[in-house]
Amino acid sequence: MATTLLDRVRAVGAGASAPARREAVEHDQAPAQTPEQKAAPHEDEATDSVLTWLRRYEGHFTEALPEHIDTSSFFAAVRAVLPQLRGCTPASVLQSLLTCARFGLIPDSKEAAVVADGPLAVFIPTYRGYVELMYRSGRVDSVHVGMVHEHDEWSYEPTAPAPLDFTHKPSPELPKAERGEPVLAYAFCWLKGGARSQVVLLSREDAEEIRDEYSRAYRDAEESGKRDSFWHTDFPAMWRKSALRRLEKVVPTSAEFRALVAADDAGEAGTPQILHAPDPEAAQLAYDTERAHTAAEASQDVPAAAPLPRKRAVQRRSQPKRLTRKGRKAKGRGRTR
Repeated sequence: MATTLLDRVRAVGAGASAPARREAVEHDQAPAQTPEQKAAPHEDEATDSVLTWLRRYEGHFTEALPEHIDTSSFFAAVRAVLPQLRGCTPASVLQSLLTCARFGLIPDSKEAAVVADGPLAVFIPTYRGYVELMYRSGRVDSVHVGMVHEHDEWSYEPTAPAPLDFTHKPSPELPKAERGEPVLAYAFCWLKGGARSQVVLLSREDAEEIRDEYSRAYRDAEESGKRDSFWHTDFPAMWRKSALRRLEKVVPTSAEFRALVAADDAGEAGTPQILHAPDPEAAQLAYDTERAHTAAEASQDVPAAAPLPRKRAVQRRSQPKRLTRKGRKAKGRGRTR
């Protein structure tokens, strides 16, 4: 039975039998390798072999990636992440990486990451990935995500007009110990046209409730004792990301941004994420639709509509009155006189 990503990739090769090929693409749990089994090849060799297999689908990646991301740069990031996906099925590796490419994000742990969740590879967008898609929508001028520390100067008065409703004066020059622990994550953005969105504030308790209720990866890491989920290893980043996701409810977003939220949720639920990722044609169609919708909304903001042209009155020639039968007889009598 195939136990590593390389074994499974080999199983889907030309020389594999049908049962082996089925085993390679099914999302089954691979058993741990026993000491009696043959030692795996060198890690670099295994990574190169899997990367060579992935390059069979290079055309799909090139089609999925936006023009500003070079395919070779994307595969360079993929090569760095493959050693962490050794126990994953080839199908999940391919689908998670294609999902990442379709959203135009690089799996370098800055905008997005692809991690192992048991036998499955899962695409996880970071809060920077969410920010990237907000900018890409063309509806915002700037996005602000931050953390309020215990000894920072800040105020929040939701009934005050923006931007006086929320102020934050951090002291980055102070040592972390003097700034205190983070107490709030916040997110807001300035929209095209100069308006500012509502400010989303998220306490640590709020973030922990979101984590406990929605993150299957966190619960699994707690039960296994590994404590290696992103909620364990980078809680502040997940805290910011949760604030950004709530910002979606109060800010006009793109279809692509909403699809990213759906794909992120699917990853947490363990369902196929690629079903939510836009394919190139659908992405272009969604972009055109969003742009038309924005233009339609903007057209409604015109202060006064131009007056409609008035139809010019048509002057008709006067027609002679029709004579009645009695009138015609009278007229005839007049002619005989």
